[in-house]
Amino acid sequence: MLRSIANFDWITILIFFVLVGFGWGNIYSASLSDAATGYLDLGQPYGKQLLFIILSVFLIIIMLSIEAKFYEKFSGVIYIIALLSLIGLFVFGKTISGATSWYSFGSFSLQPSEFAKAATALALAKYISDIETNVKNIKHQLKAFVIIALPALIIIPQPDPGSALVYAAFFFPLYREGLSGVYLAVGISAITLFVTTLLIGPLMVSICTATLLILIFLFNRKRKPKLSHYLGLLIISVGLAYSVSYIFNNVFEQRHRDRFNIVLGKEVDSKGIGYNTNQSEIAIGSGSWFGRGWTEGTQTKGNFVPEQHTDYIFSTVGEEWGFLGSTLVVVLFVALLLRIIYLAERQKRQFNRIYGYSVAGILFVHFLVNIGMVTGIFPTVGIPLPFFSYGGSGLWGFTILLFIFIKLDSERLTFWS
Repeated sequence: MLRSIANFDWITILIFFVLVGFGWGNIYSASLSDAATGYLDLGQPYGKQLLFIILSVFLIIIMLSIEAKFYEKFSGVIYIIALLSLIGLFVFGKTISGATSWYSFGSFSLQPSEFAKAATALALAKYISDIETNVKNIKHQLKAFVIIALPALIIIPQPDPGSALVYAAFFFPLYREGLSGVYLAVGISAITLFVTTLLIGPLMVSICTATLLILIFLFNRKRKPKLSHYLGLLIISVGLAYSVSYIFNNVFEQRHRDRFNIVLGKEVDSKGIGYNTNQSEIAIGSGSWFGRGWTEGTQTKGNFVPEQHTDYIFSTVGEEWGFLGSTLVVVLFVALLLRIIYLAERQKRQFNRIYGYSVAGILFVHFLVNIGMVTGIFPTVGIPLPFFSYGGSGLWGFTILLFIFIKLDSERLTFWS
C-alpha cells in the first residue's frame, strides 16, 4: 500500500473529508441538546456519528490495503452475500420507522441496503466488462437488468421504495457503455405521463398524446414513417394513462399518495404528512444569504423539523449557512461527481470505468432526490444526503462505494488476469 499512496487521487479524498466534516458539523447543530456532555457523547446522534467517522478512517485503510484485483475477482461472491443479507431481513430484521431494513446489534443497527449498492456496482461492472458481453445485445441487456433489479425487488417490500429508487442510477454506466438512449427516453416519458395523468386525468393525457403523435407523424411524413409504430405508441400511452389510477391507489401506500398530492399541489397539509417539508422550506428560507450562524438556527434549535439530522440535514445548512453555504455544498458535490467521471474516463480497464460511472450515478441520484425532497420539489422518499445525513450504515456504505473506486483508480495502469 505504501508504494501506491502517491497514486491515490487526493483531490477526491480531500472533497470526501470536507463533505464528511461539514456534514458532521450540521449534525452536531441539528442534534445538540442541553444533555450533551461532549463531542463524543454516544447518547447523542452527533457523538455516534463522530464515532462512525473515526471508524470510517479504519475502513478506508482496509479498503485501500486490499489489492484492486480482489474487487473484480470476487465481485460475484460479494453480490451474492449482499443479496442474502437483504433476504435475511425478512427473518431477522428489525423494523424502524415502518421499514424492516435493519439488523440490530444492541444499541447499533446496520442497514444492508446501503452496502448492496456497492456490491451491485461491482457485479454489474464485472458482467459488462466480460469479453463476451455486448450491452447493445438484448439478451445481455436483460441479464444486466436482472443484476440491477434483484436487490431493488428485495428492498421494495421491506418497504423501502426510496432505497430501491436509487438503483435507477445504474442506467448511467449502461448508457456510457452503449445502451440505446431509447430506454432513457421511454423512462422519462413514462414518468412524465404518470405525473401528468395525476394532474389532469387520463382523458386529457390521451388527447394530448394523440395530438402530439399526429403532429410528429405529419412532420416526418417525407421519411415515410410507419403508421403502426405511432399507433402502438398511442395504445401503450393510453393504456399507461388509464392504469395510473390503479397503480397510485393500490400499489402506493397512503403516505406516498399523500406526499405526491402535496408536491403536485392537489392537497395542502402543512401540519400532517407535509409538515416536515413545510418546516424544511421555512428553515432554508430563513437563512437568507449568509445564514443565522452555526448552532444559531431558530428552526433547528427549536426542533421544528423532525429528524432533521437525517434525511433533512440540508435544511440545517440552508438555515445556518444561508444561500452561500448551500451553494458551497452543491458545488462540492458537483465537483466530486465531475472528478469521479473524469477518473472513470481515464481508466484503462472497462471494469474500472463501469464501476466509476456507477459510483457517480448513485451519488448523483442521492444528491438530486434528497435536495429536491428537502426543498419540496420531490416527494419525501427517505433518501439520505451522502456524507451528510446521520447514520453509520449510510456513511460506511458511501465510503466503501467511493474508496473501492479510488483503489481501482490507483492501479489503473496495472493489468491482472
